[in-house]
Amino acid sequence: MRLLVIGAGRMAANHAKAFQDIPDVELVGAVDPDPANLTAYVDAFGVPRTFTRLEDALDWGKFDAVDNITPDAVHHPTTLAALAAGKHVLCEKPLAPNHALAMEMVVAAQAAGKINMVNLTYRNVAELHKARDIIASGAIGTVKHVEASYLQHWVALRDFGDPGPWLWRLSTGHGSNGTLGDIGIHIIDFTTFAIGQPIVSMNCRLQTFSKVPGDRIGEYVLDANDSFIISAEFGNGAIGTIHSSRWASGHSNDQRLRVYGEKGGLELSHGHWGTLLRVCIGADVATSTWREVSAPPVRTNYQRFADAVHSGVQEDPDFRHAAELQRVLDLALVAGRDRQEHRIPS
Repeated sequence: MRLLVIGAGRMAANHAKAFQDIPDVELVGAVDPDPANLTAYVDAFGVPRTFTRLEDALDWGKFDAVDNITPDAVHHPTTLAALAAGKHVLCEKPLAPNHALAMEMVVAAQAAGKINMVNLTYRNVAELHKARDIIASGAIGTVKHVEASYLQHWVALRDFGDPGPWLWRLSTGHGSNGTLGDIGIHIIDFTTFAIGQPIVSMNCRLQTFSKVPGDRIGEYVLDANDSFIISAEFGNGAIGTIHSSRWASGHSNDQRLRVYGEKGGLELSHGHWGTLLRVCIGADVATSTWREVSAPPVRTNYQRFADAVHSGVQEDPDFRHAAELQRVLDLALVAGRDRQEHRIPS
């Protein structure tokens, strides 16, 4: 698979390292409007061709697939262009700024007949798949109650007197849906994938905290949400809370999921320090004894994408799944605005 990378910033390095570990995948080119990003990318990964415009890369065309790592607001037009050129696409999350645009990407991928996947990073965590298997087996019984969180502290650590390329993540005018769109999509997928149940209704509270006088730095209005709390009902009638913040001091990048049924409970924690999956089931429930569970390795999103391109068989998570997640995010924004419960349209 000859791969073109669109967006050669910080995240592109992680993608390049992952793809270079996969046999029969060749990084043949990179696109970025910033020549400095391209120079750094070439120096690090030896990519033979670079372009400052996607149009020029598509005209060249000597690649099979695209790894789209552009800022959120740019996913939609760049992905549509790649699909129109007959290329398979792995796109970073969220797929698009809203559900309608995400569905345009779904339709375009189907019409083109090309492999389409979204990089929901935590699908790479083996323990998440093991947790899903345990819950699906009925070992903890019917899911009744769920608690999930995704905590970061990078905004709390920022020096706003020295703004950098991260500033767009704090501005809705620059395509950001804030914490909800950036990491909320991850913890919503983390939760619903593990329990095998969709969110069917929700309340949501969004909060944006003041960071500088006037909440503006140059062209960037700092109005994107910093924290959210979702109270959710799931497809089987279970209820739960899902919350996230970029102000969580002491948590660089931590996810936690707790799931409880009438037969037992399951808890999954993941962060820079590692991953811990444990269960309390059977006779252990009466003594509140928790036991750690190990998990075999799973194929990463990068490997699944390469496998799908080689085989021609679509793998998950695909664009349609990402569009359904975007529907939840869109409704969370509405619920956060009007402070009322909303049902997910069927």
